Amino acid sequence: MPTTDGGRVVDDLKRLAEFGRYKTGVHRPTYSVPDVAARQWLAERFAEAGLDPVIDGIGNVIGRNRHATRRLLVGSHSETQPHGGWLDGALGVIYALELVRAFAADPALAGLGIEPVAWADEEGHYGNMLGSRSFTDALSEAEIGAAESRDGKKLRLALVEAGYAGRPRERLDPARYVGYLEAHIEQGNTLGASGERIGIVDGIVGIWNFWVTVSGEQNHAGTTEMRRRKDAAAALVRLASRIHDRFAEVAGPRTVWTIGRILIDPNAPSIVPGRAEMQVQFRDTDSEILALFERELQVLVTEAERAGPCDVALAPLSKSAPAAMDPGFQLLIERAAERHAPRQHRRMPSGAGHDAQILARRMRSGMMFVPSLKGISHHWTEDTKVEDIVLGVQVFADAAAAILEAR
Repeated sequence: MPTTDGGRVVDDLKRLAEFGRYKTGVHRPTYSVPDVAARQWLAERFAEAGLDPVIDGIGNVIGRNRHATRRLLVGSHSETQPHGGWLDGALGVIYALELVRAFAADPALAGLGIEPVAWADEEGHYGNMLGSRSFTDALSEAEIGAAESRDGKKLRLALVEAGYAGRPRERLDPARYVGYLEAHIEQGNTLGASGERIGIVDGIVGIWNFWVTVSGEQNHAGTTEMRRRKDAAAALVRLASRIHDRFAEVAGPRTVWTIGRILIDPNAPSIVPGRAEMQVQFRDTDSEILALFERELQVLVTEAERAGPCDVALAPLSKSAPAAMDPGFQLLIERAAERHAPRQHRRMPSGAGHDAQILARRMRSGMMFVPSLKGISHHWTEDTKVEDIVLGVQVFADAAAAILEAR
């Protein structure tokens, strides 16, 4: 099995974290100046490792291994959430780089190759997993033309400013790879709470988003009697409470739901709100449960509309399908985990979306977690013990070798 250098991995992670450093975390939005610099730095590291690096027209950084006869695509994303953590995504990219080095140093692995990748915009600054969807022919030119960031910058302009406009977008050749493998911090606290050190992902949740709009009547808060008010905010709050109660009644063991964005118009203390909006999101690995939640949400919105006094409308925003990880890959990751961390691993779902669920539509895919301290992620205090980072890369390398050697 390949031998990894855990100290080198930690050093590379720390160096990558300097691109957009924010407190103990990183602020590196997609196509920002630090993100573009980080992608260039990664391309240079891929070249130093003996690969032919390419940064394509959507910003994916891929290291081509021309010498291998059997290849495994390995990676994650390199941009971050705003004021996010130093390991979210970056861990999987640097693990992939370390696997390239470890395989190249082991004559017994001759002919078996790793091709590392740093996907673009998994975090959704301009869309939804743009890089991996582009690579798998699931991102159209029309979508690229329409996409923009939350602050209104057009994706095409961002690509021009980054220097990626006009470059071809790399496309998947399924015959080139045995499959795809991704490592990531857990982002939750399942491993931390149990004292386990490796998570073998069996499935990745689907994420469904809906927008609810309540239209009432804006009026004076002092002179409008309660009996004649059409208070959009009050109607929205009542509906939100019903949604939480009903979802709890029909949820599966892995279902989660969130009302994470609420807008009140005009959002002033002395005005009865005339409009209120909220985003309702739910996640599960079971497509039937996701469909059930959609039906229940529609029923609740219809009931609220009939009850009045405000108009209530529901609109779908996005739906991603759950993805199962390859059973054979799961078994080989599990065996590697048992070799290095006996009885300190478990199979588990991913409650977050990842590029692996996109790749899984086109090739065999697997995913592995290492613990997150206190389950914190998408925040600059995100962290993982160094010993878990070091253990994880060795387990990951063993699993990758076993996948490549399997027939």
